[in-house]
Amino acid sequence: MARDWGANITDLGDTGDLAAEAVLSLLFAKGARPDAEGVAGVGAPQGRAGAFSVSHRPPAEDGWLELLASGLTFDCRGLAPAEPIPTPPAGALLGLDSIPEGEVVTLAPGPHIAQGRGLLPVVRVLAGVGRRLADLPHLSAVCWLPAGSWMEAGYFCRVVDDWLGGGAFPALGLTSLRRESNGAMVSLGLDLLIGQELRFEPDRTLSASAVARISVRLINELVVNGPLVSAQEFAGPDGEVLVAVPVRGGRQLRVMVSR
Repeated sequence: MARDWGANITDLGDTGDLAAEAVLSLLFAKGARPDAEGVAGVGAPQGRAGAFSVSHRPPAEDGWLELLASGLTFDCRGLAPAEPIPTPPAGALLGLDSIPEGEVVTLAPGPHIAQGRGLLPVVRVLAGVGRRLADLPHLSAVCWLPAGSWMEAGYFCRVVDDWLGGGAFPALGLTSLRRESNGAMVSLGLDLLIGQELRFEPDRTLSASAVARISVRLINELVVNGPLVSAQEFAGPDGEVLVAVPVRGGRQLRVMVSR
């Protein structure tokens, strides 16, 4: 499947109030949500990316498990026979024409690591555990709540496998872009990781696909090297010079293209 560089851009009104919690929602076909036994069965042998074990198993009717992976605990909730978790709001679509109908199971950092939920190693382990859960049958879509990104199940598996195998951070999936009412475009989901979002002021000379390509380039740089405290230049994906300047109290980075 070819990547549509502009597919992860939504209007601000379409994203709703998206929480900055590190929550991965897995959407299964109606009536096909896994139970505790199903989840425990895909933990994978230790030593494999995303391998986990069950560290706490409440009564089945409670509908959740605590999973242990790489010394970190994660809560998996919405398991059968309990009620499913409410479906997240609509947002960016990757590999999907629309959000399928179904029932949601969520994966999120446990309370012991809640303060570090935005640390890259925590997000990486969470993504790996989510990838193992994606081996469960009848999974149709995955949503990363901090970015409002809805991904087709196969797309999610590919980008996470690539990342865990040494590839680039999956910016098209774990972040997205939203268009504000004045035409500016702002990233969504990067704040969880570095405390800053990218901001592109309205510019008719920059297409949506160009903004997405530039965003992917910068996000990969920032995820590795951390937030900016002063203006900095970067090489763009097509050889252009990019200038990122902290604005709005440092919570956003205004991106300008030097032509």
